Amino acid sequence: MATPKGKVSKARRNSRRANWKLSLPGIVKCPKCGKMKLSHRVCKACGYYDGQEIIKVEAEEK
Repeated sequence: MATPKGKVSKARRNSRRANWKLSLPGIVKCPKCGKMKLSHRVCKACGYYDGQEIIKVEAEEK
């Protein structure tokens, strides 16, 4: 079995472990209002999730 020739310093070990990236969050279009929202969450614009109104959202007056 292969073994390391020498000690790996904490800086080298930590810099190797630091090179990972987060993936993009799942952003989808709301089927009710068409705004972008995080998947599997209530839409902040219309308050709907899975075809049901979960929270009441007041309409913005323009």
